[in-house]
Amino acid sequence: MQRWLCLLILSAVASAGARAVGMQAAETQAAGTQAAGTQAAGTQAAGMHGLQKCGGVLNPPDWARSGIYAGLLGTGAITLRLDIQDSDSSRYFYAGRPLDLRLRVFHSGQTLILQEEVRRALGSAPVVTGCFTLTRTDGGLRGSWKAPGAVKTLKVSLEPLNVAKLPLKLPPSPGLQKLRSSDPLAFIKLNRAWVVAADGQSVREPLSGLEYPRLPDASAALQATLQDRLLFNAVNALECGANLPEDGQGDGYNLHADVTLLTPRLISLRENTDYYCGGAHPDNSTVGLILDRVKGRPVPLAALWPSLTPTRLKALYLAASASDPASECDDVLRDMNSSFAVSLSNGGLTLTPDSLPHVVAACAESLVIPYGQLRRGANVGSPYFAELYSK
Repeated sequence: MQRWLCLLILSAVASAGARAVGMQAAETQAAGTQAAGTQAAGTQAAGMHGLQKCGGVLNPPDWARSGIYAGLLGTGAITLRLDIQDSDSSRYFYAGRPLDLRLRVFHSGQTLILQEEVRRALGSAPVVTGCFTLTRTDGGLRGSWKAPGAVKTLKVSLEPLNVAKLPLKLPPSPGLQKLRSSDPLAFIKLNRAWVVAADGQSVREPLSGLEYPRLPDASAALQATLQDRLLFNAVNALECGANLPEDGQGDGYNLHADVTLLTPRLISLRENTDYYCGGAHPDNSTVGLILDRVKGRPVPLAALWPSLTPTRLKALYLAASASDPASECDDVLRDMNSSFAVSLSNGGLTLTPDSLPHVVAACAESLVIPYGQLRRGANVGSPYFAELYSK
């Protein structure tokens, strides 16, 4: 799930050099296919995909280039990403709507054909819901869209969109800047003013509906970090929704984020997410954050307690666990990796195992280790020591 910015994570992303090589290879393949006139081979390849309702043969015409285009489909404003290297990355969305519609790339001579595909139900094969037929005109794309078998067509007019020149409608945080290049469609959707709650303590991203804590008096650096955390989760939520079939839109990605500790120099947060994106089962995760309130940067656990190695954390967790020695959870916890989501609270250090398989995830209880128990190993020279231990 969390592919970007991590996935900052926000995750995850091809280099410009690799893209250039991929473009050259795709162009060579398309040119070779056209030169050979292998209509039968193209039809066979499309058959392997299982769907070909819009005509043409697989791969783009030789003039096609990857890019972002914006314009009109009928009277509706759309933004479209054409990716000739990755057949699964071409898609488009209607303005104001959160979900992408996936496109499969074909051609007939010098005409670009984009086949719109949607899954109706979980486990079902995609169905074709629309066909773009486009030609290149004055640098843009012109043509039509229609549903398979329909008579009525809608006019399509698209122009290249330079995403790098779009004005920022949010503060220029590192995650927002990175998203502009790594996932331009998500950037276009999320680069809009977010909704601040009446009490000023939280902010909501409109398309995903996700909310995140906000500090009205936060430094610019901390504001940027908190914005990027919501941005990261919003990207995941949009991607999760796009992977769901039409009858699964009641599922998706849910986030509950809280400030667990706030001192003059420290802020700690805890993010709990549960999601179902069309896989074998629902899932969930926990992320803990410890940040410097002024710099907005993560504060490593070792800066507070140098002795808290992964092995030591596991030992503390097992000692604090109330699991019955005869229970399945006791065996699971003793065999688990020494990996925890960590956050701070008024009562102590909160540990949540974050590497348990789904089938035993219920064993991942969150436990609090009191600060007093950790004082002997605390870094007394740390500027944060007084935040946790009164002198």
